[in-house]
Amino acid sequence: MDLILLFKALIMGIVEGLTEFLPVSSTGHLIIAGQAIDFTGDAANAFEIVIQLGAILGVAWDYRQRLARVVRGWRQPLEQRFVLNLFIAFLPAAILGLLFHHQIKTYLFSSFTVAIALIAGGIAILIIERLPLSNRVSEVDSMQPLDALKVGIAQTFSLIPGVSRAGATIMGGLLTGLNRTAATEFSFFLAMPVMVAATGYEVYKDSAALLAGDLRVLAVGFITSFFTALIVVKVFLRYVSRHDFSVFAWYRIIFGALVLYLAW
Repeated sequence: MDLILLFKALIMGIVEGLTEFLPVSSTGHLIIAGQAIDFTGDAANAFEIVIQLGAILGVAWDYRQRLARVVRGWRQPLEQRFVLNLFIAFLPAAILGLLFHHQIKTYLFSSFTVAIALIAGGIAILIIERLPLSNRVSEVDSMQPLDALKVGIAQTFSLIPGVSRAGATIMGGLLTGLNRTAATEFSFFLAMPVMVAATGYEVYKDSAALLAGDLRVLAVGFITSFFTALIVVKVFLRYVSRHDFSVFAWYRIIFGALVLYLAW
């Protein structure tokens, strides 16, 4: 058993679980972490598919009662609107992701791109935090389809590695009129169909690499990302109910500047 490889899987699983639902870019952190510990290539790409699935299931488990309510009450107008809002918000990034998947993977997956996106995103968060925003939507169930569409359009920026899917959707939610908790929760819910679709597409494209992966390594990454995401989601929600997102903005700027410095 290669203990060093298992340790790398542990690190990557923690990075995924820690960053997937925070506005700091999980993709960017995985790219940088992978390069730092020499965990790259086709096998690493397949591994990232598995740990993303672990993070998805972590948040799904945390919201299992809400999801069960949607399934049980699928004929109720409130639950139908909830599903419709997720579908509407899902579409813009899904369409652009399918159209430009190859170009994004080929030209944008680099430490330099991630660093610039981290810094730009951090500055954007600081600016948005200082705007006189309304809080007309206090919970996810009060969202209208137009609100969901605006969040979905904001999410398209996260196709650029380093922007952060969570950061784009949360900030988009704030600009749309959602309060911090509602914007964060909708970002969590929206992550499920987005990440399931992205994971399914990657499995379809790289099934050979996935099947050739070491099951022990995949299991370590999956379990680690699952439990890390489970903890992060709970802590993050409590945090945003009392604080703004400035700390994440400054983290992005400092981390991005450090990556730029090391890259040069």
